Amino acid sequence: MKRNQADELMALQDTLYFIGGKWRIPVINSLCNGNRRFREIERSIPGITTRMLSKELKDMEMNKLVKRTVYPDSPVLVEYEPTEYCRTFGSIILEMIKWGKAHRRVVTQS
Repeated sequence: MKRNQADELMALQDTLYFIGGKWRIPVINSLCNGNRRFREIERSIPGITTRMLSKELKDMEMNKLVKRTVYPDSPVLVEYEPTEYCRTFGSIILEMIKWGKAHRRVVTQS
């Protein structure tokens, strides 16, 4: 069966759009490692600002990657968790980590 290059290109562009930001993958990684509260996520990602994390979490919620749950405690408790759909990206992140480690070894062995 002949591959449709236009469909492949569009799928690649959709993926790159999703992972294109500096913070999207670190936020997903933090969530998948069990961080649920805003400050936990923020502390687990060096360099991210409160404003940027808030923006990323809102975008990810809109794209069905994160579920936001508000508990009516005093003070209000908000937790974030990756959706099952988001978890489908986990194996890709692991492959990216593996490739990144290998690439660093290749580049530093000059």
